[in-house]
Amino acid sequence: MNLTIENILLVGSLLLFISIIVGKTSYKFGVPTLILFLAIGMLAGSDGIGGIRFNDPGLAQFIGIVSLNFILFSGGLDTHWKAVKPILKEGLVLSTLGVLLTAVTLGAFVYYITDFTIYESMLLGSIVSSTDAAAVFSILRSKNLALKNNLRPTLELESGSNDPMAYVLTLAFLTLVINQDLSVFSIIPLFLQQMVLGGIGGFAFGKISEIIINKIKLGFEGLYPVLVIALMFITFSATNAVGGNGFLAIYICAVYLGNQDLIHKSTIIKMFDGLAWLMQIVLFLTLGLLVFPSEIIPYMGVGILISVFLILVARPVSVFLSLIFFKMKMRRRFYISWVGLRGAVPIVFATYPLLADIDKANMIFNIVFFISVTSVLIQGTTLSVFAKWLHVALPEEIKPITENDRYILNLPKSEMEEVTIPEHSFAVDKRIIDLHFPKSAFIVMIKRDNKFVRPGGATVIKANDILVLLLDNEDSLTEVNAILDQGIVA
Repeated sequence: MNLTIENILLVGSLLLFISIIVGKTSYKFGVPTLILFLAIGMLAGSDGIGGIRFNDPGLAQFIGIVSLNFILFSGGLDTHWKAVKPILKEGLVLSTLGVLLTAVTLGAFVYYITDFTIYESMLLGSIVSSTDAAAVFSILRSKNLALKNNLRPTLELESGSNDPMAYVLTLAFLTLVINQDLSVFSIIPLFLQQMVLGGIGGFAFGKISEIIINKIKLGFEGLYPVLVIALMFITFSATNAVGGNGFLAIYICAVYLGNQDLIHKSTIIKMFDGLAWLMQIVLFLTLGLLVFPSEIIPYMGVGILISVFLILVARPVSVFLSLIFFKMKMRRRFYISWVGLRGAVPIVFATYPLLADIDKANMIFNIVFFISVTSVLIQGTTLSVFAKWLHVALPEEIKPITENDRYILNLPKSEMEEVTIPEHSFAVDKRIIDLHFPKSAFIVMIKRDNKFVRPGGATVIKANDILVLLLDNEDSLTEVNAILDQGIVA
């Protein structure tokens, strides 16, 4: 079947519907939804029963980049600074040095067992060197897995921030494959430029985005997520335009925004949570359509060898060497080693050699696809089992609630109070967003001149207003009173 304007919406919506329904029941059988999305795409492809002919790496790469923007941004919004701060150093080392060590170790192995040149081997190692944000975020959250000792923030920070390093290494070694006369040291300026400008761009656009979101008056709540989407793409494209790493920029921008008080933050987070799931499905379906299963079979033997080496040697070696100077229990290191999920990101990166039309591009793409599927099947299905074996799992009943879970789950408060705003209060003539109320307190209604006002982040508090509050506990009311009476930011 050829995709035309007449049938693309029908086919796309049917594939999306099937993916959602199948994904809903997949975990009853212990199968990650991401694999099912890939499988559905492959079945719908030209080698499958659907017969859809799709062989456009450029379009697949574009869809992949757009999807990764949403996935990384959503993951960044859900990264709570208080949870990340204690493990920031470990996460950053894993996402930089860990990725480099994985690429070099695996590249050396590929060079030893294949007829690849050293640069081609390092290119393959670089493509699969990072853990996949889509796979880690999706599987950890879908399994509702609670982990001890800040393990989950560590894994999510690593997966959310290590794609930029893998991207830079992929571009660098692809350049060396194309230009054999260049020295490996010539890629160092590219690396520094990408990382430094990406970091600066992410933080700068985060600050600018916060000001724009909180100062602009759109009038409609539904427009705020649309505004954030525009800011996200501006951050990515503008950073890329000046030579920085766009993936790093949008992740840093999202982490910053996720830890600020934003107007309609609940709506924004819920919207991006849904969009991230949509983009994961679209991304994996697209990559499933792009691959030809008949072309993978000849590379299954070498694919298995590389996959096993990556899972059992390259990933553990990179984790243990990266964390050698950190105090950490051995079982925690082993678990971080095991959660080295590869997913859609390596497959997207594998389209770069295809578009560059290097000699072994098809071989690299098919091996990378096989590695990603193997990783999600083996590691993704055993995360809970290994967590229990290594005693790093928390009982479900004592699982901590993250700050953004409060937005997404609409957790009920335990107390309701009414607070009257006196004329001398700090809150008079200030917007709710500028009061920085504690997360444990929520204004559900404002009584003003015998009328009820529906509160929003941009609502201005007036003297003699009566705030109807939902609170977690009495301490929350104490914090609120401190803000209203003295202007102390909680």
